[in-house]
Amino acid sequence: MTIIYDEELNIDPELLKTMEHAAELCASAEGVNTENCEVSFSIVSPEEIRELNAAYRDKDAVTDVLSFPQYDDLNDIDNEEEIILGDVVINDDAVRSQAEEYGHSYERELVYLFVHSILHLLGYDHMEPEEKAEMRAREEEVMEEIGLVR
Repeated sequence: MTIIYDEELNIDPELLKTMEHAAELCASAEGVNTENCEVSFSIVSPEEIRELNAAYRDKDAVTDVLSFPQYDDLNDIDNEEEIILGDVVINDDAVRSQAEEYGHSYERELVYLFVHSILHLLGYDHMEPEEKAEMRAREEEVMEEIGLVR
């Protein structure tokens, strides 16, 4: 799995490795070939994420993370071709405030939101209680597997 990002973000290489590993765990469990798979990743301000949320989701509100999937259906993925899963956009202020609120590190919250977004790119949702339970369970499995538990 390759994460495409603006190098001006100065992401710690170890944190980036953790994010890549987490994304690989998510994608491979869904049958996606992670060898030729990539995702775009951005960290933005509350104002920027609000603008994106308004423009693409018709919701004029700040949020913590947005996901823009490339595929509506994973069956459309050709595992022999280059796979661009989509875009992950995370609100840096939300990462910081949620990490403090939940009593864990910035890194843990960033990776958790990244995992959450990757699962959205893979077709998971949390609109219905059953979907939410399934998605939360998968998030926790991945976070446990990479050693970033609450």
